[in-house]
Amino acid sequence: MSDLIQKNEGLDSSNLKELLKVVAMLRHPEFGCPWDLKQSIKSLVPHTLEEVYEVVDAIDKNDMAGLEDELGDLLFQIVFYAQLASEEVVFNFDDVAKGVVRKLVRRHPHVFPRGEITNFGAQQKISSDQVVANWESIKEQERQEKREKMNKNVSGDRLQESLLSDVPTAVPAFERARKMQKKAASVGFDWSSPKFVLLKLREELEELEEIYGDGVEVDEARVKEELGDVLFTCVNFARHLKISSESALREANHKFDSRFRFMENELQELSIKFKDASSSDLEALWNKAKQSRP
Repeated sequence: MSDLIQKNEGLDSSNLKELLKVVAMLRHPEFGCPWDLKQSIKSLVPHTLEEVYEVVDAIDKNDMAGLEDELGDLLFQIVFYAQLASEEVVFNFDDVAKGVVRKLVRRHPHVFPRGEITNFGAQQKISSDQVVANWESIKEQERQEKREKMNKNVSGDRLQESLLSDVPTAVPAFERARKMQKKAASVGFDWSSPKFVLLKLREELEELEEIYGDGVEVDEARVKEELGDVLFTCVNFARHLKISSESALREANHKFDSRFRFMENELQELSIKFKDASSSDLEALWNKAKQSRP
């Protein structure tokens, strides 16, 4: 057994048990926290999304101390969901842990032969590409089993299934676009080269420009639709280049933030308020910021 596994074997599980106990106390109907008692599974969603993005932000900044803290906040969210579900006698944290262990073992037959943890240690020669292929195959089998189970519980006509049925809707729009495009590509509905996606992007931009016109009488609904097509195609182009569109936009946000702050500092040194600066001054400062903050 490797040192890493031995280290995990030696972890103090009492810390997790204490976390579960604390969250249960926060939900105590008489002595608990009023805010925590008001929460439901649905009300926690925006807080969970915020915690996920804060985890990503800490990783982007290579802030390991911050990452430790943010992962704790995210773990709290998971434990909170499990506590709420246990109160409704649906499932508990132990069920969640057992479920993910079963899933990981099932989806890694090259690590756990015959789907047993006790069989760990037998070396399997397999490429990372084959791991991905096997993972998708096993997931598809799981989805098929889930569909069959659903159909047994539905009377009348069988449900119409789509290749896109298992693409989650509650993810950022960029990520859902990428997932849908990837699904469609798996059955051959895709561009053969990034250059053709780029041509499509130019076409979509031309359509947006045509709809927008001179900007005087704008059909906002149609502009929104065409803009959506532009963004969807941008995600497609990024996918073909194996670039995360979400990551690319985060980096663009960071670049804008850095350059804008540079402009603010420059204006402050000149004792000029931002709103009082002329367009030409701002343009000159922006160009200076681009040179200083590439």
